Amino acid sequence: MNRTRTLLKKLAWSIFTILFVIVLNFFLFRVLPGDPARAGVRDPRLKKEAVEMLRVRFGLDKPVINCFESLNPIKLGSCTVNPLDTQFFIYVRNLLQGELGISYHTNRPVADILAERLWNTVLLIGAGQILSIMIGVVFGVFAAWKARTAIDYSAVITSLMAWSLPTFWLAILLLFWGSNNGLPLAGKATPGSSALPLLQQWADIGIHMILPTLTYTIIYMGEYTLIMRSSLMDVLSEDYILTAKAKGLSTFQILKDHALKNAMLPLVTVIAINLGFTVAGAIQIEAVFSWPGLGLAIFEAVGRRDFPVLQGAFVLIAIAVIFANFLADLTYNYLDPRVQTE
Repeated sequence: MNRTRTLLKKLAWSIFTILFVIVLNFFLFRVLPGDPARAGVRDPRLKKEAVEMLRVRFGLDKPVINCFESLNPIKLGSCTVNPLDTQFFIYVRNLLQGELGISYHTNRPVADILAERLWNTVLLIGAGQILSIMIGVVFGVFAAWKARTAIDYSAVITSLMAWSLPTFWLAILLLFWGSNNGLPLAGKATPGSSALPLLQQWADIGIHMILPTLTYTIIYMGEYTLIMRSSLMDVLSEDYILTAKAKGLSTFQILKDHALKNAMLPLVTVIAINLGFTVAGAIQIEAVFSWPGLGLAIFEAVGRRDFPVLQGAFVLIAIAVIFANFLADLTYNYLDPRVQTE
């Protein structure tokens, strides 16, 4: 019963945090200087009538909230604006219906743009996370098991180097390496590959994923190795591990039945946080390799000042981070029932 109450509290806090993020995300792009109607248009010859049409097209002619004008300071008089006809209420209503606005640049629904890019990012970070977790856990276990030996020192030095590498710099290095080895350098697929059989299409996508996935794996593998090593060394120093050794259990049995489950707790938190943040895509990786994911969409939207796309992407990122942390809490309670909220 205590565990159920704890999870309900965490769920309530997660929902409250999402509501706070929604409100903050709305006002974040309204306090930026400049005319939002001109933000995505670079043509200085745009006439006033055209700007007004854009403002009406994107709902910028309405007040932000009651007592606020869309482009004017706070009205000191009485509130005469219908709250249901304000930008904030329309934004919340559309958000609940899954509508994230219209892109300034492509004039397409933001939800459609992000949905197309989301699956590409999930494909990339899914492969990268699986590989980095597997390699990081294995290296971390070996380093802790062979503590203060050449294996341990080699694993620590390699992990520190991998973790400290700037992502964009490593991506550029692998870009040069791939160009010398005949690997695809940009994009998700070869132009015209959609006419190929399905199996060959997936093979083509897999070849294009090699360089960005390798970059992602190297960066996060170092972090997971160091955390796993540190956590496992702490667990191996506990009294119950000494008792297991006194019983004559093998090293494999001690690691499998007694040490790994407890050592995974800190790693679960880091993995969950990384998963949440990388739903946005490793922006630098996707920008270097032109991978058509959320990270590249955010990069392009910043350059184009496409605020609806940025606003929709930020909401998606925030929800992903909050959801990932909630999953981490669920996993914690499964791995260690002693974990409870005060």
